[in-house]
Amino acid sequence: MMNKNKIVVPSLIVAGFMIMTALTGSSGCASGREQQRDTFQLVTSPPIPEKLSFAGEAVPLHNFDVKENLDRELMVNSFFHSQTLRYLKLAPRYFAIIEPILKQDSVPDDFKYLALAESGFDPRIISPSGAGGIWQFLKTTGKENGLEVNEEVDERFHIEKATHAACKYLKESHRKYGNWTLVAASYNTGRTNIDKFTDRQQQESYYDLYLVEETNRYVYRILALKMILESPEKYGFFVTDKEKYPVIPYGIVEVRGPVTDLASFAKSHGINYKILKMYNPWLRNSSLKNPLGKSYQIKIPTGEFREY
Repeated sequence: MMNKNKIVVPSLIVAGFMIMTALTGSSGCASGREQQRDTFQLVTSPPIPEKLSFAGEAVPLHNFDVKENLDRELMVNSFFHSQTLRYLKLAPRYFAIIEPILKQDSVPDDFKYLALAESGFDPRIISPSGAGGIWQFLKTTGKENGLEVNEEVDERFHIEKATHAACKYLKESHRKYGNWTLVAASYNTGRTNIDKFTDRQQQESYYDLYLVEETNRYVYRILALKMILESPEKYGFFVTDKEKYPVIPYGIVEVRGPVTDLASFAKSHGINYKILKMYNPWLRNSSLKNPLGKSYQIKIPTGEFREY
């Protein structure tokens, strides 16, 4: 038995060496690029440009820590294929709403990627901390920025109104900090925390601050999403216009009084309760009491909206 073991073990080693030689080339010095055609899959590092900006402000990619942090988020989002593909397909639908409002309210267009980073294009999302909607407002912050938030109506889930509210908040932060990158970071961690970080560390640049992990990655994630969505083919994503989700046309029905049953209301306008809720996620109940007689604009999709 001992002799057999002594013979078998070297044989396994030799066999393993022969397999490795076949895979890597007889000399072991063949270029990895030359062997691409023989591999199961090709995985490469996402390209990083020489220059990059956020909201018109240069990203200091010459600093190794900045470049490596960006590389991390690029790898995460480049290789999370299903999620990133979904973002690419949904982008036309949501950017068509967000972009004009950012322009109207004089907020840089790059902040549309902040909305994506916050919500993943899910207009009904609620975080564990209770933040809701595309822009992830907390109830108190939403109210402070002019949104109606109660059991029946929650405008944090009204994309247009929430975007205007976000612009208001972002511009207030810009008046305080003077640069958009720090504004983006403060949207994640709050102005109070940013003030503590900048005061204690005597630094004013996001890229020079030692931050908690989530905020440290936050702006880099926004940058990565911007890079991939602006140049998807460069990062291995090929989505045709036909594969993207289009903007579905809709009309507006103005309501000034109570709606006792939203399901019946939907049916009377040629749709169902599900579609009504999809287009108007800010309606949080099955009815709308509207005791003050406010004017609400409810979206009703038009035409053959379910067949595109």
